[in-house]
Amino acid sequence: MTPPITETPEWYELHAHHADVAPRHLRDLFATDPGRAQRMALEVGDMYFDYSKHRVTDGTIHRLISVAERAGLQERIEAMFAGERINTTEGRAVLHVALRAPQGPLLVDGTDVVAAVHAELEQMTDLAVEVRSGAWTGATGKRIRTVVNIGIGGSDLGPAMATGALAHLVHPDIAMRFVSNIDGTDLAAALATSDPASTLFIVVSKTFTTIETLTNARSARRWVVEALGEAAVARHFVAVSANAAEVAAFGIDPVTMRTMWDWVGGRYSLPSAVGLSLMIGIGPEAFHEMLAGYHLVDEHFRNTPFERNVPVLMALLGVWYRNFFGAESHAVLPYCEQLGRFPAYLQQLDMESNGKSVRIDGGPVTSATGPIVWGEPGTNGQHAFYQLLHQGTPLVPADLIGFIRPVTDPGGHHDQLVANMLAQAEALAFGLTEEEVRTAGVPDTLVAHRSFAGNRPTSTLLATALTPSVLGQLVALYEHKVFTQGVIWGINSFDQWGVELGKVLAHRIGAEITAGEVASTAHDTSTTALLRRYLEERSR
Repeated sequence: MTPPITETPEWYELHAHHADVAPRHLRDLFATDPGRAQRMALEVGDMYFDYSKHRVTDGTIHRLISVAERAGLQERIEAMFAGERINTTEGRAVLHVALRAPQGPLLVDGTDVVAAVHAELEQMTDLAVEVRSGAWTGATGKRIRTVVNIGIGGSDLGPAMATGALAHLVHPDIAMRFVSNIDGTDLAAALATSDPASTLFIVVSKTFTTIETLTNARSARRWVVEALGEAAVARHFVAVSANAAEVAAFGIDPVTMRTMWDWVGGRYSLPSAVGLSLMIGIGPEAFHEMLAGYHLVDEHFRNTPFERNVPVLMALLGVWYRNFFGAESHAVLPYCEQLGRFPAYLQQLDMESNGKSVRIDGGPVTSATGPIVWGEPGTNGQHAFYQLLHQGTPLVPADLIGFIRPVTDPGGHHDQLVANMLAQAEALAFGLTEEEVRTAGVPDTLVAHRSFAGNRPTSTLLATALTPSVLGQLVALYEHKVFTQGVIWGINSFDQWGVELGKVLAHRIGAEITAGEVASTAHDTSTTALLRRYLEERSR
């Protein structure tokens, strides 16, 4: 059995090094190292990554890389790209990188998965072109004006986030809607401004049995049938699934079904057929540009030495704060309104992947694993939670994401937006000493309140513009960051057993609600009392 990374000489050395570096302030690190900002900045694709405002030295980076090498990161990268079954608890390959690879053989169980991906992309393209051109019509002959994606988790967060991010490219005559929550308000809001005769639903579920997705899909089906009749279902619904039998039973023509594969986890599936709604919205050409952006970072991650490898360094900095400074959360702060859903997308990517307490070998982890990921777009967040980032007691490392060219700028807005982003990074890093506050003429009684400790670490990602390619690059950076951290912690980043128990219990409780009777021995006393309270009040 391989020893945990925490029991290796490299980890011990990093731990001793932390004791030397932790007391140092970023003010001191910059003052004693004039070339720091230039040296601790890298470029990948269209992005500039500045990590100089982190509480690290060159020696820290060297030791972190030694930890990654001890964990066998390069070998694990090659195993993933080769299609080995690195998702050991489910016996599956992990090949989201194949979704954006150019043509070239990659065999899994005798099947060329890249060829299969490109065949699927061609069929997606045909369908997207039909809908966008008006060739695909509803049952009454009307062209499609509204596309509603029904899914949950990776079947919703990816396409919803990306469609919002690239909203400036969405077909002007097609409204894009996304429904995920089983709360009926979500579906009702999507249908309220839609016409059954011109609405196309895309139902995304690998098994086509996901309770939230199928509940919403069946309600949408009733809405269409009540307005247009049973025969209309085939013209107003398409499916993205791996279960053709259930798709056909629903009334969707399996010929129009797009395929999902078991070697792609939901949170990594945006570049697959799960992104069909996105392709319809922004068009096949822009979708392929996004795939090229993903692939660019895939190649960077696979082939670049760790000391210049951006996703690897992002991951190692995260390990540094999570495991040595005790940071429990990580903030993602896009200074871009169209990336409003990006932090939520990363919550699933990171927390579902690395929210684990068991190592691959079945033993308990010996270090903290995945952080809580959260965030909101700037400048809104500045007027909400930045107070805690600046003067609160928790240490919260943060990523600030900005763009040189804006999507929209009525005049002067974007310069102010970027000024705020750069100012926040500077303020978080360097703070404001009591002496500086006094010099500004602040009364002694307020000096402590108006001082800022600083020494709060941030990375800044500055990209040229929010293009499809840049969006792909950005997502791939975080995918590979998460993978790298999982390798170091010795966990499987590609299963999610933790979500299953709640599903099983919800099914059981749902049956009791339908029957209107509680099985008194089926639950704890609290759950039983709550369930009875609900049934009693509902019956009135």
